[in-house]
Amino acid sequence: MSIGPDLFEEIQELKKKRNAVILAHYYQDPDIQDVADFIGDSLQLAQSARDTDADVICFAGVHFMAETAKILNPDKTVVVPDLEAGCSLADSCPPDAFAAFKARHPDAKVVSYINCTAAIKALSDVIVTSSNAERIVGSFPPEQKLIFAPDRNLGAYLADKLGREMILWDGSCIVHEQFSERKLVQLKVRNPDAEVLAHPECEESVLRHADFIGSTSALLRRVKESDRQRFIVATEPGIFHQMTRSAPEKELIEAPSNASCDTTGACNECPHMKRNTLEKLRDSLLYLSPQVDVPEPLRSQALQPVLRMLELSQAA
Repeated sequence: MSIGPDLFEEIQELKKKRNAVILAHYYQDPDIQDVADFIGDSLQLAQSARDTDADVICFAGVHFMAETAKILNPDKTVVVPDLEAGCSLADSCPPDAFAAFKARHPDAKVVSYINCTAAIKALSDVIVTSSNAERIVGSFPPEQKLIFAPDRNLGAYLADKLGREMILWDGSCIVHEQFSERKLVQLKVRNPDAEVLAHPECEESVLRHADFIGSTSALLRRVKESDRQRFIVATEPGIFHQMTRSAPEKELIEAPSNASCDTTGACNECPHMKRNTLEKLRDSLLYLSPQVDVPEPLRSQALQPVLRMLELSQAA
């Protein structure tokens, strides 16, 4: 869809008027990425939210990301383009059920992936992202029992890579769990010169065929730095916009899914991320709504494991 210049100009004027910053995830539509002040993965966005001096944070992503920004900035106004932009992974871990799960393992520390609600963060000892999870999990003594939530695929990947057993909550991402191993193998046969890149939220059956596994930002760097010219990419295709901008000469192929929404089976867009539009972003700045709030004492309880993550990431 073509967006007129007036909408971009209106957003720029509203940013000045509100002293606002726009943070956008790599999975957002290209127009939103182009108007954002900062684009990143979950760790980079959390760091940007922590460091901003803006009065208003407009978070173009999903709800848990905006919650994290509010946890870090209780005195700032945090708005989102669409309050219904949620996360299947966060939804897969209800707080009451997880609290009962945690109670069954009283000697275990809780390591939670940032893709979770503020209530789950408050029940955690430390938060991780796919960028820093290996380092943070590895910082615990081998004898320390760990619960990893909510993503079972990322948890299983880390357990295998680090050679340590973890108690996994059974949650997953609707985007990353639907990649088809059978179709991926067929695609590799047809494209033997392509390097396969995969996010660790993918199922093990897909990860075993990957040449490189990494966070969203790591996959972006890999496309820029690899000698290969063609890539099969198993993650949400919103990242293709930045991959193409950073390495326009390279060819990107979407890893196929189990669904059949088109002739290639490449239908891996996150429906929650795509709820956000440039018009909704403009309206959120215009009306300072919808706002995201995290009430006390929940915010303070969730803050400590988030700060611990940022501290350990800074030391990396």
